[in-house]
Order: sequence, then C-alpha cells, then structure tokens
Amino acid sequence: MQLSLLQMIRAGIAALAVVGGSAAAQAGSYPDKPVRLIVPFGPGSVTDQLARITADKLGKTLGQTVIVENKAGAGGNIGAGYVASAPADGYTLLLGPASTNAVNPSLYHDLKYDPMKDFVPISNVASVTNVLVVPAEVPVHTVQELIAQLKQSSAYSYASGGAGGTQHLAAELFKSMSGTQMLHVPYKGGGAALADLLSNRVQVMFCNLPVCLPHIKAGKLTALGVSSARRSELLPQVPTIAESGLPGYEVDGWFGLFAPTGTPDEIVAQLNAEMTKMLNTPEVRQLILAQGATAEPGSQQDFARFVQGEHDKWARVIKQAGITLE
Repeated sequence: MQLSLLQMIRAGIAALAVVGGSAAAQAGSYPDKPVRLIVPFGPGSVTDQLARITADKLGKTLGQTVIVENKAGAGGNIGAGYVASAPADGYTLLLGPASTNAVNPSLYHDLKYDPMKDFVPISNVASVTNVLVVPAEVPVHTVQELIAQLKQSSAYSYASGGAGGTQHLAAELFKSMSGTQMLHVPYKGGGAALADLLSNRVQVMFCNLPVCLPHIKAGKLTALGVSSARRSELLPQVPTIAESGLPGYEVDGWFGLFAPTGTPDEIVAQLNAEMTKMLNTPEVRQLILAQGATAEPGSQQDFARFVQGEHDKWARVIKQAGITLE
C-alpha cells in the first residue's frame, strides 16, 4: 500500500528528528576519552604547575582524565607547534604563556606556527606580576625617583633572566614609555640575575614577585612598583607603575588555555564555562596564589581580544628595541 503524502511528510520529519538528535548527542558527549594538556616547558616551571592544577580540577568537572604532557624546547615553540598541528577535536589543548602565544612571533623569524591563526583562545588561567626593584644601596624609593636618576645618569644597568623574556620586555617597555636608557645585562636564568642584583652589580630588575618577595621583606631590595594593572595581593602597599607616573604601563606574565583552530565552538564554549567555574572557586584561587599567581577567569571573547592586544603590543616594543632571537 502506498503511503499518503501526509504520511511521507510525517515519516521524513521523524527521520530528521532522529538524525538531529543523534548529532546533538554526539556534540554533547565531549569528552568521551582522556584530554591531553600540553605544557611547552619542563616539569616544575610555573606553566607546568598551573597546568597540573588545571588538569586535576578540570578533569573532575569534565568527568574525564586530563593528562599533562611536557614538550619543552626552543623557548616553548616545540610544544606550541605540536598543538597547533594537532586534530581540532578538543582532545589536545595547550597551556600557553605569553611567550608562546603573543611574544615569540616577533622574536623568532622561523616560527613554525602562527599563534593568531593556528589557535583559538579558550580561557585566561592566571597571571604573575613582576616587581620593579633596586638594591637597598641604590638611593631611589619610587618610580619617579628612578626615572629622574636615569635621565641624569647613564651608569644604570638592568638584569634579566634572558633576552626576549618577560623581564627583558618589561624593562624595554619601561624605557620606551619613560624616555630613559639603561644597559641590558642578560643572564642564563633569573637566579643568576637576582644574585648580581643583590650584590649591586646591576642596579635595576623587573623581578618575578614571588621570587623577590623574601628579599624585599628582608630589606635587601626596594620595591618601586608592580608591573600589573592592579596592586598585588602579595605586596598591596606597593603601587603599580601605572599609578606611579606611567599611565597605561602594564606587563603581566599570563597563562591561558588554547585549542587548535577549527575546534568546534560548542567545545570551546563548554571548556570556557568549566574553566570560569573552576577559577572562581576559593580552593583553586588559593592553589594558584600559592604559585605566586592570580586566577584570571573570564569570557572566551575577552580573552581572545586580550591575546590579540598582547601580540600587537609586544610586536611594537620588540621592533622598536630591535630584539631578535634565532
């Protein structure tokens, strides 16, 4: 018996409903296997510690294991490049710092990935501020006093843990905005730089706040200002550099969650929602604060705009300072 036109239409609608329901079920099944979180630096780094906090807590909210994998080398470019070329299915993610996802394109001419094209930003995770410090023997106590000294004398030098790092770029931005000059003395790591700063062999440093905090409290270093947009919970009495005479100055060491471009929007939205929920819990905020960092929850759209802004800012600073790395 032939089906009537009405019966055929009803059958077609039912079939479409089944297909649509199946597709919706597939879209809503993420994740149905372990997720890999790639860290572009070695174990024990701040990036690694934040990744392990993220993996533990995010895995519990997703109901699936999140495995941390360290793929270090080439200033973080190896790990970032690995994720950039991974399948865009939400199962390979990057815990990327400012260097790999905003700074390195302007430093390395042979970069194998484009962070603006090859990644979709999911969520900011945390930020670590630097503090502008001088040895106690240096006769300055404020940012404005330091600027005045730098304009009168060419004898000042600043230390960094290596060319192209946040400490180096923070100082170059400071020089540019204040119209001053200092000699850059790069070291093979922040520890060696800090040792010479404490010995007054160099006079200025943008130091990772948690590292320098004990020396500030001991009176060996004078904290002039923090590089973040707001005062630090770890050193609330010290003003920001922006409020100390350089409005607009802001440098944060930040860390975010990224996925390869092409990752489905619903997965990106799901991950952002879970990260926002997680980063707003007192437990996670305290775990991150224990690493000397501040939790930074927010929308996916705000984080994407932030990353683009960081990329553009550092491109200008690096070009002006003539910094290149091989």
